[in-house]
Amino acid sequence: MLKCISPIDGSVFAEREPIALNSAIKIVDASRQAQQQWSKVPLPERIALVQAGVEKLGTMNDEIVPEIAQMMGRPIRYGGEFGGVKERADYMAEIAETALQSTLIEESEHFSRQIKREPHGIVLVIAPWNYPYLTAINTVAPALIAGNSVIIKHATQTLVAGERLVQAFTDAGVPEAVFQNIFLDHDTTSRLISDDHFDFVNFTGSVNGGKAIEQAAAGNFIGLGLELGGKDPGYVMEDADINAAVDTLIDAAMFNSGQCCCGIERIYVHESLYDSFLEKAIAIVSSYKLGNPLDKETTIGPMANIRFANAVRQQIAEAVTAGAKAHIESFSEDDGGIYVTPQILTNVDHSMRVMTEESFAPVVGIMKVSSDEEAISLMNDSEFGLTASLWTADFDRANAIAAEIKTGTVFVNRADYLDPALCWTGCKNTGRGGSLSIIGYQNLTRPKSYHFKKVTT
Repeated sequence: MLKCISPIDGSVFAEREPIALNSAIKIVDASRQAQQQWSKVPLPERIALVQAGVEKLGTMNDEIVPEIAQMMGRPIRYGGEFGGVKERADYMAEIAETALQSTLIEESEHFSRQIKREPHGIVLVIAPWNYPYLTAINTVAPALIAGNSVIIKHATQTLVAGERLVQAFTDAGVPEAVFQNIFLDHDTTSRLISDDHFDFVNFTGSVNGGKAIEQAAAGNFIGLGLELGGKDPGYVMEDADINAAVDTLIDAAMFNSGQCCCGIERIYVHESLYDSFLEKAIAIVSSYKLGNPLDKETTIGPMANIRFANAVRQQIAEAVTAGAKAHIESFSEDDGGIYVTPQILTNVDHSMRVMTEESFAPVVGIMKVSSDEEAISLMNDSEFGLTASLWTADFDRANAIAAEIKTGTVFVNRADYLDPALCWTGCKNTGRGGSLSIIGYQNLTRPKSYHFKKVTT
C-alpha cells in the first residue's frame, strides 16, 4: 500500500493501493483516445474549462488547507496554495492564444507556409509533496490548454492531492479521461515510461529520481521536464537594504520548514554588514513557534518525513563537529525527531555538506565575503542551479554579477518567488526544460511545418 504518514503524530493519514501494470495501461489507452477529441475542442473552450477547474479547486480550500498540514506539515496559518495556483493558471490562460498561434512565413500567390504548435499527446505529471498544488498546476494547466491529456501521479506524502485536482477539473466539465489521477509504484511508473506510453513526462523531485526518469525514457525520444535539486544562494552587498534582505532571505530559508524548491540554503554577506545581518537573522528565527501545524499560533511545523529530519540533523552535527557555530538553542518543542529547531550556522565553509548538498530543511549557513569575485565563486561552487538572490541598490552591478552566475533565475532584492511570465528553469543538476511563460507552452507542444504549394492555372 502507498501510505501517507502524517508528520504531526506518525499516524496513517491516507493509503491507496497502487494499480497493476495492465490496469495502468487501460488508463493510458483511455487518455490517448480522449486526447484526440480534446485537442479538437476550440482553444477558448479549453481555456474556459481549465479556469473553471481552478475555480472549483478554490472552493475546496477549507478542506485542502488542513489536509496539507496533516500530510506534509505546513501550518494552517499560511492558508493554502490557491492564490498562487490561480495566478499561474490565469497567466497561462491569458497568453495561450499568443503562445500557441501559428507562425506565418508566407501567404502569397504561390505558397502558404507556416509553423503550427501541436500537442504532444499524453503528458505524465509526477508531482512533489512540498507544494502539491502549485508545482502540479505549472504543467497541468498549460498542458490541458494546449490540447494534451494529462495523467497525474502524486507523491505518496501528499497522496490525496492528485485526487483533489482531478475531482475539481472533472466537476468543472473537463472530460474524465482527459485528466486522470493514478496511483503507481516506482517500478510500474518506470515500466510505463520505458514502454513508450507517454509523450511527455514532467517530474519534480530528487536528482536520483530525475536520473531514473531519464533512464526509463532512454531511446524513446520523448520530451522531459525535470526540476530536481537546489542549493540556492543569497548575496548581500554592502549597499543593500539590510532589513529587507534579512527579512526576505531568512523567510526564504525557513518557510515551509525549509522545504521549498527555491528556498535559500546559503547566504553570503559582505563583511561590512555581516555582524548586523547575523544579529537580525538570529532574532527572527528565535521568534518562531515550532509546533503542531493545525495550531494557528504555529509558524513553523514539522518536517514532512522523519528521514528528512534525520538527514538535516546529521548535516548540522557534522558541520558543528568541523567547527561551525549553531546560533539557535534547541526549541522546547524539538522532539529530537520530526520537529526540528530552525538553525543558523556560521563559521561554515564549502568543505561541509550543509553548504554544498541540498538540505531542504530549516537550516541556513551564513558566510562573510569581502568582494563580488569571492561571492560569485562561492555561489557557482555548487552542482545545482535553480535561483540566486542578489541584494544591492546598483542594478548595473547586479546585471554584471547575474551574468556570471550559473543558475536558472536571478532575483534582485527579492527571493523565493515564481513569476509565471518568466520561464521556471534550472541548469546543472537542477535539471532541464522549463515551465510556465511562453516557453512552457513550447515545451508542452511540438512544432509542425505546413508547406503548401498552390496550384495555379
